[in-house]
Amino acid sequence: RALLARHRMTGSADDATEARELLDWLIAHPASGFEQLCWGYPYPWQDVGFFAPRHFPNRVVTSFVGQALLDGYQTLNDDRYLDAAGRAVEFLLGAPKTMYEDEARWCVSYVPDPDIDWIVMDVSALTGALAARLGALRGDAGLIRQGGRLVRYVVSKQTDYGAWFYAEPPSASHITHDNYHTGFILDAIQGYGLAAGSDEFDTVYKHGAEFYEQRLFEPDGAARFMSDRLYPVDIHGCAQGIITFSLRQRHAGTGADTAARVLQWTLDNMWDPASGWFYYQKRRRYRTRIRELRWCQGWMSWALASYLENCGGQA
Repeated sequence: RALLARHRMTGSADDATEARELLDWLIAHPASGFEQLCWGYPYPWQDVGFFAPRHFPNRVVTSFVGQALLDGYQTLNDDRYLDAAGRAVEFLLGAPKTMYEDEARWCVSYVPDPDIDWIVMDVSALTGALAARLGALRGDAGLIRQGGRLVRYVVSKQTDYGAWFYAEPPSASHITHDNYHTGFILDAIQGYGLAAGSDEFDTVYKHGAEFYEQRLFEPDGAARFMSDRLYPVDIHGCAQGIITFSLRQRHAGTGADTAARVLQWTLDNMWDPASGWFYYQKRRRYRTRIRELRWCQGWMSWALASYLENCGGQA
C-alpha cells in the first residue's frame, strides 16, 4: 500500500512494478485448505482465546491484504486485483464462525474455527469495511449492507466515553483500550461510511477519534500502549496513529497537526538513522532493539506514505 501511494504521488514506474510483484505474490501464496483466498501469519501463535498453527488464516490479515488488493485495482487498473479481493471477501463473510447476529448487526470470529468462543472487536469492523468498499466498487448493494451490519455490531459496543474494549466481553482479555486496535476500528468506520455514502456512524467516529487522540497519545506525540498505560510505546501504535490521523485529515479536514506530532516523536525516538530501521518498542529506561519487517518496517512505511499523501505540506 505504501508503494502504491508513492506511485500515486510520484508516478514512479519502479514503485508500481514492485507493488504489482508483491500483490501477485500474495495471490499466489494464500493459506491452503480453503476455496477462497485468505492469509495468516508464517509462524504459529497463541492468542488469549485460541492457538493458530503456522499459516492458519485469520480475518485481520485477510482484511488488510484485501484492502491492498483494492488499492492495486484502483491505482493500477488491473481487474485481477478486484477479482482477488472478491475471493477474499467470500472467505471473510463465509468462513466459520458467526459469533452474534440479529437483523441489524453481525459479528464474526477472528479465525475460521467452529469451536472458537471469543470475540475480538476490530475483526468485524475490518471485515465490514472491506466488504462495503468492494460492494461500492462492484455496485453491489448487498455487500454494502452486509458490511454495515458488521460495522454496526462494533459501533454498538462503543463505551459512553468513546472507547472500545479489545474483546467482548471486556473481561475476556487483559487488553482494555489499546492503541492500534482502536485505530483499526476508527479507520474501518470511516472507510465504511465513505464506501456506503453514509453518515450513520459520523458521530460515533468523531467521539472515538477524540478518545483516541486525547487518551491514547501523549501531548508530545508518544503513542500510549493503552489508555491507562504509557509503556511500552510500540512502533505499531506510532505508525497506526500517523495513518489514522492522516486519513482523518483527508476525509474530515482535521488531523494533520496530530499526525505530524506523532511522526516527529517517532522519528526522534524509534528510528535508527544509521540503519534506516524503526525499533520495536520503547520502555521506560531502554528501547527494545528488535526490528521486524512487518510490525516495524511495513506499518511505518505505510504510515509515512499515508502522511505524505493525505497531509501534503501541512503541519
